[in-house]
Amino acid sequence: MAVTVRDVAGWLNGSVVGDGDVVLQAARPLSEALPGDLTLLETEKYAAKWKLSTAAAAVVPHNLQLDTSKPLIVVAEPLEAFAEAVLRFRGRRKSAPKERIDPTARIHPTAAIGEKVTIGAYCVVGADVVIGAGTVLHPSVVVGAECKLGCDVILHPHVVLYDDVELGDRVIVHAGSVIGSDGFGYRTVNGQHRKVPQIGGVIVESDVEIGAGSTIDCGTFTPTRIGQGTKIDNHVQIGHNCTIGRHNIFCSQVGIAGSCKTGDYVVMAGQVGIGDHVTMGDDVVIGAQSGVVKDVPSKSRLLGAPAIAERDQRKVLMSLVKLPDIRRDVKQIKKHLGWDEVAS
Repeated sequence: MAVTVRDVAGWLNGSVVGDGDVVLQAARPLSEALPGDLTLLETEKYAAKWKLSTAAAAVVPHNLQLDTSKPLIVVAEPLEAFAEAVLRFRGRRKSAPKERIDPTARIHPTAAIGEKVTIGAYCVVGADVVIGAGTVLHPSVVVGAECKLGCDVILHPHVVLYDDVELGDRVIVHAGSVIGSDGFGYRTVNGQHRKVPQIGGVIVESDVEIGAGSTIDCGTFTPTRIGQGTKIDNHVQIGHNCTIGRHNIFCSQVGIAGSCKTGDYVVMAGQVGIGDHVTMGDDVVIGAQSGVVKDVPSKSRLLGAPAIAERDQRKVLMSLVKLPDIRRDVKQIKKHLGWDEVAS
């Protein structure tokens, strides 16, 4: 597909700096760009690679100053614009599914369906469900009774919402995730584990995105809550009665036990584990594979299992690296002193 830089700028609502008649063949990242390609430069740190690149042109933000003879396409959001260019060169465009309800879908007669809603094949929508305008249910989604979905929600294939789940506007849930399953709550009576009723539901506020294969348990008597703008990666588990703050980021395989609370802008790297009833303040950062078992003040940076202050954990790790040398030195000292060798 051959088009000019000026043509592409029109696709992206961008402005051209340089020769707009240069012909482009494809769009590829800077590390893979070939002659005739459009590429992406988001920051000045890629300027040196850009000078060595054979790419013909680049998409750049308004604030990026480059000394280059090659044409640039200046846009407000370069990453989104470049993604659109890649799709266009591949002969595709981002487009919403057609507004329709597939005849194989099963929708309870008491459900209230908003305008411009798409419901795919073999979806099930339960009693007294409310679905807001512009929402999309991809094939095989199950929405339990009395769920409330806001506007422009997207549920990808095989998402399951148990009863009494509420999703705000523009929530995205990726394939295979389950929201509202029973919390892991039991009490021991006469030597047996008896299930504690889990009837609190889940509230997911607006602009939350939940990755594939993740699970959020319902609260026992009050809702588990996920705060506005929080982003949850694939394979994350959030236990019952948790209250997650706004704009948190949880990476893959994070596990949060029941009744935890996080502040705003908390970041948990991959495979972090949080014990039950832990409270975290705002702007906390937890390093990968850390285990947190006690409350964490705001603006803390923790690492390790059990998690301690990142600066202290780094000292511990540096000491561990030196252990073989320390062991050798101790053996030499003992030999010099004439002490009997102690079995190691």
